[in-house]
Amino acid sequence: MRRHVQVRAGSRVLRKAVIPAAGMGTRLLSVTKEQPKEMLPIFARAVNGDLCLKPIVQLIFEQLYSVGFRDFCFIVGRGKRAIEDHFTPDLSFISKLDSKGLDGATEELRAFYKMIDDSTLVWINQPAPRGFGDAVLKAKGFTGNDRFLVHAGDSYFISKNAEHLRRLVRISEEYKTSTLFLSKEVQDPKRFGIVEGETMPNGLVKVKRLVEKPAEPASKLAIMPVYVFDPVIFKALESTKTGFAGELQLTDGIQKIVDWNFNVYTTPVDPKEAWLDIGSPDLYREAQNLSYEYSREPAS
Repeated sequence: MRRHVQVRAGSRVLRKAVIPAAGMGTRLLSVTKEQPKEMLPIFARAVNGDLCLKPIVQLIFEQLYSVGFRDFCFIVGRGKRAIEDHFTPDLSFISKLDSKGLDGATEELRAFYKMIDDSTLVWINQPAPRGFGDAVLKAKGFTGNDRFLVHAGDSYFISKNAEHLRRLVRISEEYKTSTLFLSKEVQDPKRFGIVEGETMPNGLVKVKRLVEKPAEPASKLAIMPVYVFDPVIFKALESTKTGFAGELQLTDGIQKIVDWNFNVYTTPVDPKEAWLDIGSPDLYREAQNLSYEYSREPAS
């Protein structure tokens, strides 16, 4: 029986995106002592087609912008000012590039700054690392009664025309899901939040149980940190106790929604869609290799 949870209906059109970027990045020390891990660069293709480097959080922002998002909330922590500085247009710097004849770099920055000017950016501080769920909860005032997307600031997907995001948005609207997220089959499920559920004829998985970093995983289907939520997630998080590592886990909040018998689904990513994670030195190296390989491919 569904618990009576009252949530006022807001807009079903997805325009708001929350990007948590407050993690300490301890596995990437010492490079992350003064530099946020979300500012670490990976390879990309510039506006003029050249190979370039961009911070992973910029690529996430540009990808979300490309599919129609215009309202962004960055959850940042202590020592993350570099992200806000990076997203503050610096026209004097462009003038310096112009004076040196660096047209390619100027064109790239102008395109980035145009996206920023077309968007609303909100910055919310998470003063202590209390978990991914706590970071999402801090966006409550930003999202209001509207549905919204959450995208981790240190995890990026490469797909043709950002199809993984378009698919997520399309499914969430078509099936009116309370919660929908990406998932992926992994070889080492003990490192992830793991999904147990029932695969539907349309390919979606109806979620029955979620476990964060289980000692004995019941499946290899792992949660990928890109989600679409109804405002009910805030009530769920507010009624959830701290869990793994003494933090408020987003996984536990989603499980609460499952327990309330709301519609919670996941859509597995296409095997051709590359996932880039920079959470550890080995993963960052793999992200560099993959982003270089994909960025060198001819533009489609």
